[in-house]
Amino acid sequence: MRHGSRGRKLNRTHEHRKAMFANMVASLIEHEQIVTTLPKAKDLRPIMEKMITLGKRGDLHARRQAISQVRDELVIRKLFDTLGPRYAERQGGYCRVLKAGFRRGDNAPMAVIEFVDRDVNARGSIDRARIEAEGNNDAA
Repeated sequence: MRHGSRGRKLNRTHEHRKAMFANMVASLIEHEQIVTTLPKAKDLRPIMEKMITLGKRGDLHARRQAISQVRDELVIRKLFDTLGPRYAERQGGYCRVLKAGFRRGDNAPMAVIEFVDRDVNARGSIDRARIEAEGNNDAA
């Protein structure tokens, strides 16, 4: 029986899976679209939906819960300041998974996971903010 065994192991340990999905959540929030394998994208979607729900709540406890999962404060700031208000009226279904063919090296099924109402210009915007912040720190 498969009671209580939801999700795939993806041939990784629990700690590796947890870190991998935390990094994938951070990348998805940052760029609003990422390309990964289909099983990883399917497992990432419910995690990301819960993070958006935390962003919609917007209180201090939700912010601390999000920081405990994704340890990148710029990404969490974007989650609560940009994505939370963007999806305030939507009752779920914030992400979509699109099949994107097969990877050339090992023929693994690939997928694009993205936000439903994503900002097309968001790719690399936090990277630019980090560079500007580091530049301001060097000048001080």
